[in-house]
Amino acid sequence: MNIVHTERVQAGPYGVTIGFSVWPVHAMQSMDFSFIPDGGIQGKSGQLHVDGPNMPADERVQPLARHPRKRGVWGLDTTALPSPGQWRFGFVIDGPQGRGEGSLATPFTALQQPGPPLALSWSITTIPLLFLVGFIAVAWRRMRPGSAMEPLTA
Repeated sequence: MNIVHTERVQAGPYGVTIGFSVWPVHAMQSMDFSFIPDGGIQGKSGQLHVDGPNMPADERVQPLARHPRKRGVWGLDTTALPSPGQWRFGFVIDGPQGRGEGSLATPFTALQQPGPPLALSWSITTIPLLFLVGFIAVAWRRMRPGSAMEPLTA
């Protein structure tokens, strides 16, 4: 996990460094987020509050869990923000110094999705599949499966 941009947040008594693996952030672009509290995650638990355009209500609050590849920090692995616009990250951390709440000082902007629109991308990628299906249909029809060849007689 390569962190290319970080921001500091104060969540009550806990300082948290937020790392982004891609900056600037684009909608529908897979990336990693890391959340590194000062002193590590040992003995602490937390929740992430995400708010942005078209964010489903059931996904706005999620527990901070260990990053799958960097076990000493909390993180989201290969996550994509669903749409462009202003996004806010907030935190609740419970630990030995009590409960702390905080958020990014300013929301960050997720830019438009990189590359062509999804519908165009999917359309282009299905063209080889359509040719393959057509080729198999033509070959199947010419071979006439199930019909036995008659023996040659002299």
